[in-house]
Amino acid sequence: MPLITEKEGDETLAIVAAAQSKVQGVNQSRQPANIKVAMSTGAWQSRAALDGASASKAGPPAQQARLAARSHSAQDFLDPSFRKPSVPAKKALEGAALSDTPASTAPTSPIIPPRRTDSGDRGIRARPTTLDIPGLTKSRVSPDGKIPSRDVGSKLVIVMVGLPARGKSYITKKMARYLNWLQHDTKIFNVGERRRVGAGGHGHSSSGTSTSMQSALASARATLDDSPSKSNDHKIDTLHGPQLAAQMLINGNGAHEYPSPQVTGNMGNGSAPQGLPILQLPDSAGAADILDADANGAEGESMDQSANFFDPTNRKAALFREQCAMETLNDLLDYILNQGGSVGVFDATNSTLERRKLIIKHIREAAPDLNVLFMESLCEDSTLLERNMRLKLSGPDYRDKDPETSLIDFKKRVELYKKSYVPLGEYEERNHMPYVQMIDVGRKVISHQIRGFLSAQAVYFLLNFNLAPRQIWITRHGQSVDNVLGRIGGDSELSPYGRRFAATLMKFIRQERKAWAIKESEREERSHLPPQAGDHTPPNPHYEHGDQLDHKSFCVWSSMLKRSVQTAEMFDEEEFDLKQMRMLDELFSGTMEGMTYAEIMDRYPEEYKRRRADKLHYRYPGGGEGYLDVLNRVRPVIVELERMTDHVLLLTHRSVARILLAYFMGLTRDKVTDLDVPLGMLYCLEPKPYGVDFKAFKYDPTADWFEHQPDYELRKATSHAD
Repeated sequence: MPLITEKEGDETLAIVAAAQSKVQGVNQSRQPANIKVAMSTGAWQSRAALDGASASKAGPPAQQARLAARSHSAQDFLDPSFRKPSVPAKKALEGAALSDTPASTAPTSPIIPPRRTDSGDRGIRARPTTLDIPGLTKSRVSPDGKIPSRDVGSKLVIVMVGLPARGKSYITKKMARYLNWLQHDTKIFNVGERRRVGAGGHGHSSSGTSTSMQSALASARATLDDSPSKSNDHKIDTLHGPQLAAQMLINGNGAHEYPSPQVTGNMGNGSAPQGLPILQLPDSAGAADILDADANGAEGESMDQSANFFDPTNRKAALFREQCAMETLNDLLDYILNQGGSVGVFDATNSTLERRKLIIKHIREAAPDLNVLFMESLCEDSTLLERNMRLKLSGPDYRDKDPETSLIDFKKRVELYKKSYVPLGEYEERNHMPYVQMIDVGRKVISHQIRGFLSAQAVYFLLNFNLAPRQIWITRHGQSVDNVLGRIGGDSELSPYGRRFAATLMKFIRQERKAWAIKESEREERSHLPPQAGDHTPPNPHYEHGDQLDHKSFCVWSSMLKRSVQTAEMFDEEEFDLKQMRMLDELFSGTMEGMTYAEIMDRYPEEYKRRRADKLHYRYPGGGEGYLDVLNRVRPVIVELERMTDHVLLLTHRSVARILLAYFMGLTRDKVTDLDVPLGMLYCLEPKPYGVDFKAFKYDPTADWFEHQPDYELRKATSHAD
């Protein structure tokens, strides 16, 4: 057998690999075009000779053919042009697959070519987008478990979709609260807030940017001046004046009749954060002149924001609202790409197909790898829709206005949106765009092509979402023997004082349960659409399952430690549903269990200092836990609290109570570990669409009862207690 050179060996292997890929029906991109072989010429020949000698020992015909093909010389494999296999090679390759593994009958997965990233890698490869969970994962680029800035593909933009009064805003608030509590930095960017501020109304921009009407119109004017759509080549004969802007920006139809919005990578007029593309809005005859006139006289003036503001023929309002939307989107992208955010929620109606195309195009120009999830809220239940409308009348657009007039105006606004409304579905599925639809605030959830860890977390939360009126009570167990001695952890029993606290707690909860049922029944009887005099409390827009308020179950959950279990034993199981949960156990202190803080400071001074410096990330030695460990094991409890419609009392411990209160009150992570949660305090939380109603009660041993604390505020503890 003649010797072959290393170059010939490389070319031979490349041809064999290509032929193998063809036989097995595998995309050729799975095999490199040039296979670099780290073999000398002698090693290559020895390999071929060895394979040839082994062919006689191989039993199956497929293996014999494979070995025979591998042992051929370069002259047998290649014709003079070095492009096609020779006849012997063709016969060997066509007779059997070049693998011992049977070829799969399933269709092959699409191969997405790797994209060079700006992460500093020298190679060309796509970065994996796996889960990052603070406290549970870590890597070289993410030692704290948070999503690193360079992994843009692991981050998420949630784009809300839906008509007004469908519950989008309070869904986003609950979603953001949940994701932030999981330590994924999340921020809501509400277009309506920006629009109200810009048009001269009241509101606070959740994106952190306050834009006056003058600056917004001036920005739109500057954008139109630079727009390539001003060219005579793009004149539309069939649309004139207000119709052109209205159809593009509001109606969302006739996309083929005008040029698509242009996105450029140039900065201009300060309308986009550094590094983000500028959206060029389509222009029509006279649009720039209108914006000029409005900008010159807009300072200090308010823009009418009644239903006429949302009329498709209101050209000035259409341009203004679209500019507000795109500036808000740029703020969101700046937060994700430049400020270290993990999730940005774009809260607007986004009810037209053209608006959604514009959004996705703008995002792809800024960050092609960024995950986008469209999230739509639909209301099919008439009672639920009426409650949503009552809630809307309590919002900033109609506050302090006549309710009947406001309701008429709001319904007119909704009808204007309906003219151009296109629900999520056909277009998104045809273009493989991830989306989720929530119908009747959780009664039904539809998802499509959900990709990525954060998207999955968002959809999982929606599956357990409800706004049913209910009470969530949180308190620590009664005083234990270890509490008297000042020892942390352990599993001691209740002290006599602690037993008296537990007995009174049961009596107080029983009384409050009855009082709540009476109050809610009276409130439901007073509810009218539109609201009448004396009916100022916004409703809980939730889907009725036929349950009655006075028949709600009341759950009592304790940890599995003695002091918590003994506190729960005071409750009658015929009246309350009792359950023990290990997830509610106190933070385990490892080798320091049962010690006082003075003993820890004396015996482990360095550990004591480390814990004081960073309690959130500190973990006790000897198999102990940290706050992030407790947070992650409490997660199923949080999800269950969001899902259930019954009342519940949680009898837990200081670290767990801190984490639960931080979640429901939306506290930042730097306040969790030092929250003052003393023994004897009882907290009541009632979830509402606008937040959480919070009340605090303090046990008075003299009166042997719980006293309401009307001015109570959660604050930082003054001691070094765990």
